[in-house]
Amino acid sequence: MPNNNTNHNKSLALLTILFFMWGFLTCMNDILIPYLKSVFELSHFQAMLIQFAFFSAYFIGSLIYFIISIKHGDPINKIGYQNGIVLGLIISSVGAFLFYPAAELVSYGFFLSALFVLAMGFALLQISANPYVAILGKEESASSRLNLAQGFNSFGTTIAPLIGGFLIFRFFAGNDAVGADSVKIPYLVFAVVLLLLAVFMKIVKLPRFTREEQVEKGVGVLKYPHLVFGIVAIFMYVGGEVSIGSIMISFFELEEIAGLSKDEGSTYLAFYWGGLMIGRFLGAISLSKMESLIKKILLMVGSAIVSFATICLAVSLKDDGFNFGQLLPFTVLVFFSFLAFLVGRSLPGRTLVVFALIAVSLLISAVCTEGKTAMWSVIGVGLFSSIMWSNIFTLAIAGLGKYTSQGSSLLVMAIIGGAILPPVQGAFADAFGVHLSFVVPIISYLYIAFYGWKGHVIRQPVETGNSN
Repeated sequence: MPNNNTNHNKSLALLTILFFMWGFLTCMNDILIPYLKSVFELSHFQAMLIQFAFFSAYFIGSLIYFIISIKHGDPINKIGYQNGIVLGLIISSVGAFLFYPAAELVSYGFFLSALFVLAMGFALLQISANPYVAILGKEESASSRLNLAQGFNSFGTTIAPLIGGFLIFRFFAGNDAVGADSVKIPYLVFAVVLLLLAVFMKIVKLPRFTREEQVEKGVGVLKYPHLVFGIVAIFMYVGGEVSIGSIMISFFELEEIAGLSKDEGSTYLAFYWGGLMIGRFLGAISLSKMESLIKKILLMVGSAIVSFATICLAVSLKDDGFNFGQLLPFTVLVFFSFLAFLVGRSLPGRTLVVFALIAVSLLISAVCTEGKTAMWSVIGVGLFSSIMWSNIFTLAIAGLGKYTSQGSSLLVMAIIGGAILPPVQGAFADAFGVHLSFVVPIISYLYIAFYGWKGHVIRQPVETGNSN
């Protein structure tokens, strides 16, 4: 077990690089969807199979991990978190390399296979890195640390639509509007970067944590109701968030919304993912155990300003003609997210309820309105989705002890929500229109509100027959 009094800031700083990288490559799917939809002339449902292939790998990878843990004990406890991270990076690198032959063959099935392998590596990274960050210090501040790491994950998701949109829709597009050559060089570079990261993470010295308790085989972890509810919450969160990001560019293309091109839409998509970055950095401060409220508020304001400026700088580098004067609605949403943190009172469960209900309200607004109101309502959901992964994850693994890594694998398995719900929303969009399809994530966020209200409460394991 870790020594909670030890300062692990350097190790946490190194891990943020991983969170950034997998955030960046995950959000690249939102660029691939409209791009490959045009290349292969796909329906909304068929295009959403990109997310199905990607996120189903999380489920299968985590299921394999869980089965191994049942029969042979927890693998991460045996090989160490660091080796688990290195192996995950190598697998992801192989997946990124496979984009080159997929583009050469112009095969949609090959692209889906490459995404599957890429995400298999990310599954192992999630299983290793998330609980590792959570135990790098005191348990009561785990949500704060994970929100900080996830903030850098969101920095990756923020700049991915800008860089990815520029590279794929402009720089490498050339004159061939039919082939899939635009993705060759970008994903080859990503593959090399992932491989170099694997080498770096292998040679760098990170603290090795092992649990002194005997690691039991079997499925004892499922006796904890707050974990089981948390598994469903992760499914709903990832499914809802990914569904919105995946269909957002198509939503912006609608004349009654904004009538934007795919390239223009990718710029506004950056504000959706940028909202997650702002919210996660705010969450890292809000959920910390800082005693001075004034200092906490000042740091939150400063963090919001710096994060917002970072998004604007990234957007300006891609599109120097972007009209920043139209960002008033986004500024107002950032202010309301700040107030929502104050209402949450640094309590992970309470904050989760507040943010989920605001997300539901924004999605209802998007369904019931048109034009800029609907557009910014959808973008604003990113701000209020920000702390959900970190809060759900840390609440769900709290008190699991020797079952922590096994519980983590089940939570990562629930990322399959990102494979299931986007095609559901895609089918809904094909049947009833993109506008009405946001009914699907509304259901997701309502469940998350329940988890923050009652579902996360730690009860005695089911086998004891006791509950609170």
